[in-house]
Amino acid sequence: MKNLENGTVQAAESAEIRIEAGEQIDDLLKDGLVIIQKKGGFRYGTDAVVLSKFADITGCGEVLDIGTGGGIIPILLSSENKTARFTGIDVMPEAVGMARRSARLNGLQDRIEFIEADVREAPEILKGRRFDAVVTNPPYKTGNSGLPNSDYSKYVARHEVLCTLEDVIGAAAKLLKKRGRFFMVQRPDRLADSLELMRRYGIEPKKLVFVHYDASRAPVMFLVKGVLGAGRELKVGAPLILSDSNAGGTAGTAPEASE
Repeated sequence: MKNLENGTVQAAESAEIRIEAGEQIDDLLKDGLVIIQKKGGFRYGTDAVVLSKFADITGCGEVLDIGTGGGIIPILLSSENKTARFTGIDVMPEAVGMARRSARLNGLQDRIEFIEADVREAPEILKGRRFDAVVTNPPYKTGNSGLPNSDYSKYVARHEVLCTLEDVIGAAAKLLKKRGRFFMVQRPDRLADSLELMRRYGIEPKKLVFVHYDASRAPVMFLVKGVLGAGRELKVGAPLILSDSNAGGTAGTAPEASE
């Protein structure tokens, strides 16, 4: 990658990609991948990184990321499955624009598509497409909890302002193939809601992992895998203890630290 004088960078395929004022390119420290982010806006955290490691997309041909933001999860997953095609949807046009430029910057524009869409309209917008796997890092807080953030992108990413947890899980159920895999990261206080909604929409919880800063502290998030139309059998995996090595060495923060 080569920096150019007029606010652009030159990607591997020689395309010039505009970097807007207030944006920067961050190294993901994985296979040479990078991402464009706003310096003062919503930025990906450790939650997205651990979700990308938890999501087993082996053998998947089509993967959907609901609420993709700047595209961090599809970009990271692209190195886990070198043949899969990824689609990311998000309602925020600015985030989608950055995600599209990040895909081009990494030479992934032929494998990753980003679509501006409300999750509640996604099944119609995607015109009957079905996916082998759906991943999502949805807002953690209900719409009436906590103080609104002055940065709208952060507020929307953290609070159920433009969609609810039920909207996300309901859309995933409509967009998965039968026996398709569902992977989500959430906060522990939403565990009961998450499992109840998954079962209500036919996504059977199959694996649950709690994520801790260290073994002496309560979990800060959980990871859950579900399978559409599967039988009942939930397994609880060993807890994931965060450290520089298993968090991916990124500049992100865990949910508790990013409030």
